[in-house]
Amino acid sequence: MESCRLKILAPSMDHASLMLEAIRESKVELSQFLDWVPFALTEEESLKNTERAITNFEKFEDELRFSLVEKVSGCFLGTVGLIIRDKEIPFFEIGYWIRSSHAGSGYVTEAVKVIEKYAFDELGARRVEIKMAVGNHKSRAVAERCGYELEGIFRNDRKLPDGQVSSTMVYAKTKP
Repeated sequence: MESCRLKILAPSMDHASLMLEAIRESKVELSQFLDWVPFALTEEESLKNTERAITNFEKFEDELRFSLVEKVSGCFLGTVGLIIRDKEIPFFEIGYWIRSSHAGSGYVTEAVKVIEKYAFDELGARRVEIKMAVGNHKSRAVAERCGYELEGIFRNDRKLPDGQVSSTMVYAKTKP
């Protein structure tokens, strides 16, 4: 898949070292909200994670993780995941992260729009949601720019990586 500025690619072992580099660069920012970051900082874990992503993609299980690559430079920017919540409805959740040096450039918004279209048009989604910790203002801005509706806030339902209890905002789009 593609957008104006992005190649949105299936997981590949070719991207494992590039993803590791992006995660290491962005460790401080990503660690605020994503609990997997400390476990994704070694080459061994990066390879295992990529292998798991490839298997999930091939079997249409758990999460379809797409790599975001800038068309012009070829720079690995981050990932967008389409988490499979219920195949029978179908119902999906979109998750994402971007390397710190490219944050604020609209890449995630661009990628979410493409993945959302794929979910609705190709996978027959009836519901797509984006969830984030209340304090994750950048993620909230992406959901709002993409036209997702705030459905509610689950109060005190999550622990942030630093151990603080937080609430979760749930944004969604549905197709009748």
